[in-house]
Amino acid sequence: MSDKLYISYNQIHQLIDYAVKNYKLGDDYNPDLLIAIGGGGFIPARILRSFLKAKHGRNIPIQAIGLSLYEELLPGQSPNGIPEAPGTQVTKTQWLNFGGSDSLVSLLGRKILIVDEVDDSRKTLVYAVAELKKDILEQEKQAGLEPGASNTEIGVFVVYNKNKPKTELLDDDVMKRYYPTATTPDRWLFFPWDCTTDIGVHSELAKKSFSSM
Repeated sequence: MSDKLYISYNQIHQLIDYAVKNYKLGDDYNPDLLIAIGGGGFIPARILRSFLKAKHGRNIPIQAIGLSLYEELLPGQSPNGIPEAPGTQVTKTQWLNFGGSDSLVSLLGRKILIVDEVDDSRKTLVYAVAELKKDILEQEKQAGLEPGASNTEIGVFVVYNKNKPKTELLDDDVMKRYYPTATTPDRWLFFPWDCTTDIGVHSELAKKSFSSM
């Protein structure tokens, strides 16, 4: 059995469709801001927005943040099919600052949903939530509000949750709004946007990967 699980675009699309219905997203929790963790969260966030728009007829804004827990490999060290090595510290490469040096998207009163493709060690998600909570507290302070008075809520949506012990834990208030579309073994997930060969072959391998589990 290969240690690699191939993932297809169709599988991701179908899983997000199922998750929106299963978790009653847009009803029980109706996000008004999606925050995609780059680069794996970009495509899932865009697909998720379409399904949420189908329920309420409005586009939810998507903001992008860049976080890296994987060591950057030098050119020539990361050919197709070779995973990057996991690091030990999350690095912030892009955040919500846009439109000017001190212009921040307003987070107050929002129902935020962080989107990523995989929950592996959980370090990246915990870091993202902690940084967002710092920003919320700062914006509440600037608005003259007591901490928590804005009633801003944060949830997490991941396509795949790896069935493994997590090195860090999300706060209880966030875990109440934790939405994994599927759980996989602790194996290397090879996503379609990482494919640099024949995407048709990749998709066929994805079918075989999950049929053999």
